[in-house]
Amino acid sequence: MTQIYHAHLYGTRDSKYDWLQAHDVLSTDWQEIKPQAPFYLLIPQNTDLLSEYDQGWKITDVMPINSTGVKTHRDHFVIDFDDENLKQRIADFRDLQISDDDIANQYSLSDTRDWKLHLRRRSLATNQNWEQYFTKCLYRPFDVRAYYHHQDVVELPRNEVMNHIINYENLALVFMRQVAIQEGYNHFIATNLAVDNRAFYSNKGTMQISSLYLYSNSTEITQDHRVNFSPEFLKDLTAKLDTTPSPEAIFYYIYAVFHSPTYRSRYAEFLKIDFPRVPLTSRVDLFQQLATHGEALVNLHLMKSPGLEQLITQFEGSDRTVDPGHPKYANGKVTINKRGAGFTGVPEAVWNFYVGGYQVCHKWLKDRKGRTLSPEDITHYQRIVVALQETIRLMQQIDAAIPGWPIQ
Repeated sequence: MTQIYHAHLYGTRDSKYDWLQAHDVLSTDWQEIKPQAPFYLLIPQNTDLLSEYDQGWKITDVMPINSTGVKTHRDHFVIDFDDENLKQRIADFRDLQISDDDIANQYSLSDTRDWKLHLRRRSLATNQNWEQYFTKCLYRPFDVRAYYHHQDVVELPRNEVMNHIINYENLALVFMRQVAIQEGYNHFIATNLAVDNRAFYSNKGTMQISSLYLYSNSTEITQDHRVNFSPEFLKDLTAKLDTTPSPEAIFYYIYAVFHSPTYRSRYAEFLKIDFPRVPLTSRVDLFQQLATHGEALVNLHLMKSPGLEQLITQFEGSDRTVDPGHPKYANGKVTINKRGAGFTGVPEAVWNFYVGGYQVCHKWLKDRKGRTLSPEDITHYQRIVVALQETIRLMQQIDAAIPGWPIQ
């Protein structure tokens, strides 16, 4: 039988050269590894809980219709903080009295292998319904921006999923596989918007989005739809619970389980390398309790929970411009510029909270470097703080509700 051994060597290049000069194969401290299906990883991995984890349903088998996020290849042109700025750019793009060279220079647009400025401008200019494609997108966690969703300016619009979200009332789950975990696995969020492909961050991995409902492919917008859960998954869930919950309740249950701190830490080894798995319970009361917590989380993350109006922070200072090198955090205050303006009353746990690989309270402000925050921006940031504080509280309640692992 083949035996496989592994050793790590950390340090600078010079230290590694020195070590290699002093050691050989026989003097190296090797660790035997036994790669297992389906990935056969050639690195040490704690597989004690693998059989337990594998009893759950892979999320891509639960919600089989999914895609990566939108890849515009020109974010600066089709995404903006301001609706009116975006509308002006698109109007200029389809105005053929302006030359291609002028549009290319003014908006830093250039041809790619699959996208030609000349052809796309003329295509959009003939579209009489061009204004209906203005919408919103989830650009980063809790960062919603104006977005123009049309294939004439967006290279990979991922309409196989996005059309089910943009044109209808829907819920969608954003998740990720192959995550390089630094601050723990936190790559989940619910949305009802189109999603940018880099809404989550990881050194590797692929962000995916699955909508709860799939609507008719008819050219007419109708409300004919089906749920995006596989029949096999629904059959297994129904057999365990002896009842079939509503699609929304199932979505909320999944969302709650994925926000269990114990779930994220217990299965961290496996969340690094594959899509997350959903463990099922046979207890109706536990399912309902977790679904209730999950619904509260979803409402927070969609920024529609009534509790978000109970602000816990204050904004101090007259200068609302975000300076380079900011924000900074100390003693409960998030400072946005050298003049000391910023938000007071921000809990440290909230400041340090990550979603999708991003430190939300830092990232949201950092991406507004050089901008002057509007009153609406300030209120939105304050609501984010509440949403994250409540998320932390609900995650603790989810863990407390689950009597033991594996979930029974």
